[in-house]
Amino acid sequence: MAESVEELNFDYTDEEGKLVRKQLDKEILSKGAWATIMYLYQDLDRKTNEFRVPKVSIVRYRKNDGVYRKQSSFNISSKKQGQHIVEVLKKWYEKEPSA
Repeated sequence: MAESVEELNFDYTDEEGKLVRKQLDKEILSKGAWATIMYLYQDLDRKTNEFRVPKVSIVRYRKNDGVYRKQSSFNISSKKQGQHIVEVLKKWYEKEPSA
């Protein structure tokens, strides 16, 4: 496990040592005892042995005994869903008075 937020990544290798989830990018949304990171990643299609279209996952970590452990996550499974989330957030924040 990682001791710093910068060390965390979303790559995943199966039991045979094959990379089946590849991190393309990451954005640290918050740091501290609780950290939130947004990852851009691709899953391997085992039938074609090619990586699928990119997806996004937002992962929440908690630091305990000096290491970060995953607490929860939310996957944005398609470009359409991601764009819809962006549109809703823009609409909601445009309605909010400036702080």
